[in-house]
Amino acid sequence: MVTGASSGIGAAFARALAECGYDLLLVARREDRLRQLQQEIGGEVVVSDLANDAGIQAVERRIESAGNVDMLVNNAGLGTKGRFWEADELGQDAMHHVHVIATMRLTHAALPPMVARNRGAVINVSSVAAFAQTGAGSVSYSATKAWMNSFTEGIALELKDVNSGVRVQALCPGFTVSEFHKAVGMDVSGIPKSLWSSAEEVVDASLRGLARNELYVIPGWRYKAWAAIQKTLPRELVQTVARGSIKKFRKLK
Repeated sequence: MVTGASSGIGAAFARALAECGYDLLLVARREDRLRQLQQEIGGEVVVSDLANDAGIQAVERRIESAGNVDMLVNNAGLGTKGRFWEADELGQDAMHHVHVIATMRLTHAALPPMVARNRGAVINVSSVAAFAQTGAGSVSYSATKAWMNSFTEGIALELKDVNSGVRVQALCPGFTVSEFHKAVGMDVSGIPKSLWSSAEEVVDASLRGLARNELYVIPGWRYKAWAAIQKTLPRELVQTVARGSIKKFRKLK
């Protein structure tokens, strides 16, 4: 099962997994895009909006009825732009539903059969933003992605404690060519080409990392270095950098 499968990293995951021989459950809210992908690679379409409880429940029921989901890719995501207290509350709520509530509930639905069979995998598509844990104009995005990392690592520890063969991964890409930034309304024209990855490159790194049972996969050496530095910096310095980002954000506005 791949959520957010209608475009970007989700569609790239779907194509790669189809090539590996998986029977696919393609989840997204845009039925027309899912049908196009279905015509290309096959699979079953599950039209659902994970930004609300009803949509999450529908996908939970499909996981439970399948009973044999070997891989769950929690890829669905969204972003918002603007200071937290000025941003639309509904958008903030939707982001927490998609990144946190849906990830938690779908993983909870998929894991028991995997653990019982002693095989399977869950990939949670997070972001390098999770390592900063703060960001000007993207407070909830950074915070929810940090939660995804912590959630994934905690599950990994529990699986290791029972010697389970089930694997989990937090995939943390940087700037990726997709429709995400356009949907948010971000101007990324000034981002150097060297910082961009294709969705296919991100998925390739993820699946190679999964084969090596890597908990964290950060595509691209620049982002690996940045994440490593973030872990070692004193918190006061991280906050100083964040304040600098806020000033830059004000100028952009």
